[in-house]
Amino acid sequence: MMKTDKKEASGPEDNGASVHAENPETLNNLKVNTPKEVAAGFPAVVSAMKHVFGEMGPGRGMKALLNLNQKGGIDCPSCAWPDPDGHRSAIAEYCENGAKAIADEATTKVLHAGFFAKHSIAALSGLDDFHIGKKGRLGEPVYRRENATHYEPVSWEEAFRIIARHLQSLDSPDEATFYTSGRTSNEAAFLYQLFAREYGTNNLPDCSNMCHESSGVALGESLGIGKGSVTLEDLYRAEVIIIAGQNPGTNHPRMLSALEKAKRNGCIIIAVNPLPETGLIAFDNPQEVKGMLGMGKKLSDVFLQVKINGDLPLMKALMKLMLEQERQHPGTVFDHDFIREHTSEYDEFIESLDKHSLEELSEACGIGLEQLREVAGILCKKNNIITCWAMGLTQHKNSVDTIKEFVNLLLLKGSIGKPGAGTCPVRGHSNVQGDRTMGIFEQPSQELLDSIARNFGFHPPQHYGFDVVNSIKAMHDGRVKVFMGMGGNFLSATPDTLYTAQALQQCRLTVQVSTKLNRGHLITGKEALILPTFGRSDIHEVGGEKQFVSCENSMGVVQMSQGRLQPVSTHLRSETAIICHLVKAVLGNRSKVNWDRFLDHNDHIRDAIEATIPGFEQYNKRVREPGGFYLPNSAREKRFPTDTLKARFHVSDVEMVHLEDDELLMMTIRSHDQFNTTVYGLEDRYRGIHNERRIILMNTKDIEKLGYRDRDVVDLYNDHGGTARVARKFVIIAYNIPEKCCATYFPEANVLVPIGTVADQSNTPASKSVVLRIKKHGDVPKKSTAAG
Repeated sequence: MMKTDKKEASGPEDNGASVHAENPETLNNLKVNTPKEVAAGFPAVVSAMKHVFGEMGPGRGMKALLNLNQKGGIDCPSCAWPDPDGHRSAIAEYCENGAKAIADEATTKVLHAGFFAKHSIAALSGLDDFHIGKKGRLGEPVYRRENATHYEPVSWEEAFRIIARHLQSLDSPDEATFYTSGRTSNEAAFLYQLFAREYGTNNLPDCSNMCHESSGVALGESLGIGKGSVTLEDLYRAEVIIIAGQNPGTNHPRMLSALEKAKRNGCIIIAVNPLPETGLIAFDNPQEVKGMLGMGKKLSDVFLQVKINGDLPLMKALMKLMLEQERQHPGTVFDHDFIREHTSEYDEFIESLDKHSLEELSEACGIGLEQLREVAGILCKKNNIITCWAMGLTQHKNSVDTIKEFVNLLLLKGSIGKPGAGTCPVRGHSNVQGDRTMGIFEQPSQELLDSIARNFGFHPPQHYGFDVVNSIKAMHDGRVKVFMGMGGNFLSATPDTLYTAQALQQCRLTVQVSTKLNRGHLITGKEALILPTFGRSDIHEVGGEKQFVSCENSMGVVQMSQGRLQPVSTHLRSETAIICHLVKAVLGNRSKVNWDRFLDHNDHIRDAIEATIPGFEQYNKRVREPGGFYLPNSAREKRFPTDTLKARFHVSDVEMVHLEDDELLMMTIRSHDQFNTTVYGLEDRYRGIHNERRIILMNTKDIEKLGYRDRDVVDLYNDHGGTARVARKFVIIAYNIPEKCCATYFPEANVLVPIGTVADQSNTPASKSVVLRIKKHGDVPKKSTAAG
């Protein structure tokens, strides 16, 4: 149990379940090899087939793969990387992790009532996340009564009555919170937010709050639109692509094909990351003979190995060097026509650059002056520049400022609103961007609220609701009493695992709409429901007609997704049907919305979206066109609806985290056998780490300075706010990472991420900037108040 300096904290074992399993016996199976130098190729094909056929057999597996990311087929349930607008491979328009994702979802393993009767909640929680997820698909609704040790079967009708009873008994609608994961379709997300708002709350936290919220805030304030501006074609036409804080070889492998094509067209690729990730070094394209034979192409021309959170001073240093060249050769480096016509606050920005010294910035980012000058020289000569980034930029205290610095660079070069240039935040989940477009946001615009009122005849709440972090805090102190999750694994995805677990346990009821068992089902409120739903791959019929849903990818394309596999259970319901039946149970005749019409056909939901959300004109017609359609994007058209009606330069300060001699700065990362919280296996093939996830990657000099050796087993501690957070039995692995920096896997190390350490403005958990100490396993650091 964990303690604070004042009292012993109430642990998650209160309901018989544990937050995470340590599985120390696996430490003896750890194998470490030299990291790979080339991504994908034949090993990726072998790995993909092994997972697919292992979960569902050759026939069902091949049917799933042949329909994955095909026009009119199944939209991949993993990342949101876009499909090509034109030609697609008829055989393999997917990557290794896309194949793993569809295998995980479409498995033929099914959990029915007998499974839950046999296995208690406490017993299941003793497993690690990998083995929990491998149990299989949820086959029927189950219910945990108050003080019960097991889930038991429950009918759909009774499940809706239980939820209605709890929601109707609350003193205020704001005592409930409605979470959404990025797997949720446009149609389901629209109905979900409509239900929450008619019920009376804007408590609509979602996974954007934990990943790209910083991107949305930064881009919205700088450019007037919180989405990226580029298309896939722009990547092919770029002269320079900067990829920062991102590991596409694992998290967005299909991006490698686009980078390969850009490279063939003469593009220079600059990788910025604390770790040398294989997918940015070289790529064996498995769709080409050379790739299958291991004769792939080098991708990155330059690797800038920044310190953790060194990206902001890096960008300042590069722009300061570019400014030097512009002053020596006026008009040859910066696009002054673009700056004059389309930007504001340029003079203030230039003045701020003059206040920093190159030596100071070089030290702060960890990149030497010689390499900084090399990269600045490249940028001075190129005008079509794209900046790509992911969570390596978005999960720090200064993330919003950092992303604005990347925008500053593009504005200096006029690299916005023209072919081959722009912003590219790479979303990590298949419809997280679409969910936000549909209104899943705790801070809705007045335009959306007015549109809902106009189209549906009720007045939605006008005050802001809770995001993820504030929902957790509100549950923890009793202000939120009912939690409902539309997909996702909320507990494992969120920070400060013990605190979040305690928060969920304070609830009267927790409800999870899910496809598979996860740890979030095992740490519950006093009562709990698990409602099984269709996956993307499942056929969904209404009145004998097959339905489809739609999603929005990272580049603003909306396309259809239609399941092609027989569902593994007759007890599953679609997300849209679950929402409609739930609303009817909760609101009954008080609702102003015709929910029965939405049950009849998904086209009716899309008609409602078209009437409510801008950019969806002729939705049902256009979404049926091969490849779907692009949503409007003002930045692509050089329109910047900021408060100045121009793109805004931004001035920021360099504020680095101060570390004591015995402290390290930790970032959480994913393994190659992983998508978000879903762990497919124990093979981090590219980094050469096998059979173990409780590891800490450290610089060899730090290992020696702190008095340890490679393969020592240690406990990790964070003491932010006077609370001792501990993650036990982690194995030290010497790795190529900057000094004073270290890396651990997510979600195993989430217990160390303080709930109170968040990005300014976006409130995103700072999972990439965690200060920690390490001690030999079993020892307690002097500064720690307790060990949990």
